[in-house]
Amino acid sequence: MKPVFDNAGIAQRFAACPADWYATPNDWQTRNDAYVRVSCQLFAEAAGKALDEAGLTAAEIDTVVTVSSTGIATPTIEARQMHGAGFRDTVRRVPVFGLGCAGGATGLSLAARLAAADPGSTVMVVVIELCTLAFQYEETSKSNVVASALFGDGAAAAIVSTADGDALGEFEHTGEHTWPETLDIMGWRVDGNGLGVIFDRSIPAFVKKQMHSATQGFLDNHDLSFDDIDGFAFHPGGAKVLDALEEVFALDQGVLNTERGVLHDYGNMSAPTVMFVLSRALQAGQGGRRLISALGPGFTASYATFIS
Repeated sequence: MKPVFDNAGIAQRFAACPADWYATPNDWQTRNDAYVRVSCQLFAEAAGKALDEAGLTAAEIDTVVTVSSTGIATPTIEARQMHGAGFRDTVRRVPVFGLGCAGGATGLSLAARLAAADPGSTVMVVVIELCTLAFQYEETSKSNVVASALFGDGAAAAIVSTADGDALGEFEHTGEHTWPETLDIMGWRVDGNGLGVIFDRSIPAFVKKQMHSATQGFLDNHDLSFDDIDGFAFHPGGAKVLDALEEVFALDQGVLNTERGVLHDYGNMSAPTVMFVLSRALQAGQGGRRLISALGPGFTASYATFIS
C-alpha cells in the first residue's frame, strides 16, 4: 500500500472529519449526517468568499447551481443555507448530482449557459465534494486503496454573469463527450455502509487511447484547433492521469505544472479541483484562451473554453 501513497504526488489533503472518525465503522446515516453538516459549512464559506471577491451580495444572485455527488441532502444544501446567507426568496435553485470529478467543469459550463439564456442575470455555482466520507477502513480492494491515496475534500464557488461589470474572463464554448459502454469505469456502488468508490485502474490508458479524438471533436464543433488553445485547466485526477494527458496532447514538461501543484497541495477533491486549477492559473496571470476539461462517471469528458 505504501508505494501507492508515495507515488501519488500529494503532500497534503483536507478531510471533513477528524482522523479518529475514519478509524471506526460508520454506517450510511452517520456518513451522510457528516456530509450534510460539513457541506453546509463549506457552502457558506465558499459562497461568501466568491461574493466578497466579486463585490456582490447574496441578494444580487439570480440562480444558484450546487454541484455535489458525495452525499444526499433533501432539502438540498443551498436550500438549507439560502435564507441565512441572504439570498432572495425568489432565487432559482439548480442542484446537480452524479457528475463526480466532471462536476466542476460541467457546473461552470451550466452556469455560463444559464446566464447567457437570461441576459443580465447572475449565476453562482458552488461545488462541494467530501470524498473522504466514502472511506471504508475494512475495505481492502484496489479501488479503495487507490482512492484513499488520491482523494481529499474541498469546495469552490464562482459567479458567472451576463450583467455589466468587471470579470476575470469569459466562457466561450461548452460541451461534453460520453463514451458508450463505459459505465463501469468510475462511479459509486451502494452498500450497507453507504457509497463505495468505483475507480478503474484503466483510466490513464483510456485517456491515452480516447481523449485526443474526443477533444478534437469538441474543438472542431466550434471551429477551433489545438493551435487556438493558449493553455489548459485539466482536472488533475492523479499523477498518472496527468502523465497520460501530457503524452496524448504532446505537451512540453511543465505545461501542466498548475494542475500538478493543485494535486500536490490538495489531492484530488473530485469536482472542485478543476476550479482550483483555473483560479490558480488566473492568479498567475496566465491569459488567452484556456481549454477546461474534466473526466467523470458516464464515462464523460466535460469541456469549456475560457478567454481571459
